[in-house]
Amino acid sequence: MLNDGKGDTNEGWLDEHIDSTQVVAEGRVFRYERLGVTLPDGSKSTRDVVRLPGGSVIAAIDQEGYIYLVTQFRAALGRVTLELPAGRLEPGEPPEDCAKRELLEETGLRAGAMKLLTSMTPTPGYSDEVLHIFMATELEFDEANPDEGEFINTLIYPFDEVVDLVAEGEITDAKTIIGILLAEREIRLGPGSGD
Repeated sequence: MLNDGKGDTNEGWLDEHIDSTQVVAEGRVFRYERLGVTLPDGSKSTRDVVRLPGGSVIAAIDQEGYIYLVTQFRAALGRVTLELPAGRLEPGEPPEDCAKRELLEETGLRAGAMKLLTSMTPTPGYSDEVLHIFMATELEFDEANPDEGEFINTLIYPFDEVVDLVAEGEITDAKTIIGILLAEREIRLGPGSGD
């Protein structure tokens, strides 16, 4: 069945029924589960799923057209990456509050205006994580206060240069790429777009 292009993906005939859940491992940030499922044709299978609390991502752009990014070492990749500020949702925390908190913690910036650009599922093949991407403007400086054990460097780039870094493959983090491209669209379309 093809999607009609209107965003309707409610295709119940593809649903799988979860018969059992086994917690394989639980870490500080995520839980790894093995699900026993019944497939649409009645056969049985398993699915490995990573449960994550979700998070917020912030494209912070100042009045002069500069965007704030962070660099940090990512152990899974074994290297430093260039990313938009982002962080995990605390239990019960609204995504916009998380975005404001993470922006301040990582960059020392407070946003006078915060607009949700999208909510996305970065890896739906194996995770339930939802990331909420915001554009922050009307920025004011305060004091950065990274989480314990978090070592971050804040960098400031002309926005157009960062769009080029995405196009040239210099930025590889998916949430950052999506956030930058959606912020570029927001700027191009002007105030009130998407409202």
